[in-house]
Amino acid sequence: MFDRKNTCVIVVGAQWGDEGKGKLVDVLAERADLVVRYQGGANAGHTVVVGDRQFVLHQIPSGILHGGAACVVGNGVVLDPETFFAELDELGTQGIDVTGRLWISDRAHLVLPWHKLLDQASEKHQQIGTTGRGIGPTYEDKIGRRGVRVADLLGAPDLRALLEDRITRVNAVLGMLGASVRADLEEHIAFATRLAERLRPLTTDTGLLVYRALRDGRRVLLEGAQGAMLDVDHGTYPFVTSSNTTAGGATVGVGIGPTEIDGVLGVVKAYTTRVGNGPLPTCATPDLEERLRTLGGEFGATTGRARRCGWFDATVVRYAVRVNGLTGLAVTKLDVLDTFAEIPVGISYRLDDAVCEEMPSDVTRLERVEPVYEVLPGWQQDTSGARKLADLPPAARAYLDRLQDLSGAPIRYVSVGTRRDQIIEC
Repeated sequence: MFDRKNTCVIVVGAQWGDEGKGKLVDVLAERADLVVRYQGGANAGHTVVVGDRQFVLHQIPSGILHGGAACVVGNGVVLDPETFFAELDELGTQGIDVTGRLWISDRAHLVLPWHKLLDQASEKHQQIGTTGRGIGPTYEDKIGRRGVRVADLLGAPDLRALLEDRITRVNAVLGMLGASVRADLEEHIAFATRLAERLRPLTTDTGLLVYRALRDGRRVLLEGAQGAMLDVDHGTYPFVTSSNTTAGGATVGVGIGPTEIDGVLGVVKAYTTRVGNGPLPTCATPDLEERLRTLGGEFGATTGRARRCGWFDATVVRYAVRVNGLTGLAVTKLDVLDTFAEIPVGISYRLDDAVCEEMPSDVTRLERVEPVYEVLPGWQQDTSGARKLADLPPAARAYLDRLQDLSGAPIRYVSVGTRRDQIIEC
């Protein structure tokens, strides 16, 4: 995706998250000067395998595993400091030196302990399927103009007054939700004081940092979390996350203009998964779902929750191509399908006895659709050793060609395993 004309590229998930973005970012980061996370929080994990070591990153951009790339946590991210610094310390024990190449936006909002209390209390009523990590309540505070940003914390002349006002409101809300717990002011003051000491040397105006990098002709990779179908505006609302996961959220979440973007790579699995609540139209039958889950290791990197599994849904990916302006696709986990004799592909839906080729905006309608399948022959050969398209069995190449035709975007990469080298550049 990077060349002389493409110096700023976005990587987005084009399904319901867990598509393998971490690996693609890791692969592309080798060619990037700057890797920037632009939205989301610690509720999404990116798994990267380097040799015989596996890294699961929730807040720090996946590009940190490449020594030459600087990494940025943008203003669109809600920063969970406990998770962030735990990851930072773990990287240090693994010999990953981040000195001088990791930065946090001073405009990023902080996930504080009270947000997790609110999230857990709210989930008992809404049952959206959140991770309880405080992401939604932090974004609610941000939009409600009562959030605490990194800059607010570091520059607060009276930390007690800042936090006391917020906690008074939080405890009132917890009471209305019927929760027995309350946020403690002194604990939050102590927490914020410790936090400020570690945040200060990593904090800067990251929008300016990225802008100057682009002006200098450096290559910038923008990394999102979750997937397009979890976007708060364009996803399967209300079973979505609390931020704009689509490519349009990248410029806002980084602090640059849309004219800076040169390409958008959408990452999709060769099948479909979803974690949490909400519709999954192409969900497989229980026996095949379990087979996909076992072969693909489909358990959440953050929570360990089992993912629901089904077949590739071209209606979802066509929609993702449209709302993200995708210029290319990366298909991951092709190898998971190696043993299947036949592979269904969802090409459209039927809704109320009519063909439906576009994504319904109403989740109750999406719950009623029936997928229309086209069954393609499997290849029943090991693809994990393929390093170029010609190495793939003819039926696997035909499968990819069909996904490309149905999706409306060219396939640029194919992943056939978890390791860095198990990648095909098309």
